[in-house]
Amino acid sequence: MLLLAAAFLVAFVLLLYMVSPLISPKPLALPGAHVVVTGGSSGIGKCIAIECYKQGAFITLVARNEDRLLQAKKEIEKHSVNDKQVVLCISVDVSQDYNQVENVIKQAQEKLGPVDMLVNCAGMSLSGKFEDLEVSTFERLMSVNYLGSVYPSRAVITTMKERRVGRVVFVSSQAGQLGLFGFTAYSASKFALRGLAEALQMEVKPYNVYVTVAYPPDTDTPGFAEENKTKPLETRLISETTSVCKPEQVAKQIVKDAIQGNFNSSIGSDGYMLSALTCGMAPVTSITEGLQQVVTMGLFRTIALFYLGSFDSIVRRCMMQRAKSEIADKTA
Repeated sequence: MLLLAAAFLVAFVLLLYMVSPLISPKPLALPGAHVVVTGGSSGIGKCIAIECYKQGAFITLVARNEDRLLQAKKEIEKHSVNDKQVVLCISVDVSQDYNQVENVIKQAQEKLGPVDMLVNCAGMSLSGKFEDLEVSTFERLMSVNYLGSVYPSRAVITTMKERRVGRVVFVSSQAGQLGLFGFTAYSASKFALRGLAEALQMEVKPYNVYVTVAYPPDTDTPGFAEENKTKPLETRLISETTSVCKPEQVAKQIVKDAIQGNFNSSIGSDGYMLSALTCGMAPVTSITEGLQQVVTMGLFRTIALFYLGSFDSIVRRCMMQRAKSEIADKTA
């Protein structure tokens, strides 16, 4: 009886693997495609642009700093695969004025054609205890991390639907899956991208347009180095429980998942576990993906409880150390 059940399970899984390609999106061909990358002058955004350029895409880089844009352009152009490829640079703040963002996207499309893939990588991180953060910090992060992705996406989505082809990528963070000490402002802005992505995917899927949400871990970028300067001790200790990734590694995975039309893009075993744990009502690209989430949920939840216990322990230890230091200062 057990052998029969095992055989049935194996046959069922094999059937799923055979059927999945039939319901999965057709991969997006990057050679000759027009890829727009916001926040593309450095870090993960620049590495994504390089990865797409290596595969034959035409690139539009969007960022605020003109000098960094030109420097990134030179670096990207070293990876061309043919003499027809172009890297276009546009300096604009994607979080401030929608009309301005819409105009620069139109300019890019007039020069390089309709946008086939948009990668929303513009973002920033500021950390601190909830009561220590200025209210303006919450407003700023929501503007840059959330509206800075809404505006470019709004500017390209109509054309993508009309053409029945397109990819929209939102670069969130593992802090957009799990709220952590010190990230009350940052996590909220990155969690918002998930809600936007789920709702948008339901709207555009019938038009063969697919949305990807990327959840990179701590990554060795200029932004991460800047973030570490003011990061609370608790946040830093929690972050140190996992390794720091290279931006090239993160970029390759994001591009791969976007091409395939995968809704989730995660890095490493921790990222895979978090994506399975937080899948909720998120769409799946294949039957096997959904089956894997169902099967692993209980185990991953058990592991997650140990992680949460460890994080709580870190916070308590820091609180006790701080209290001892305050007592020592008063008695000195």
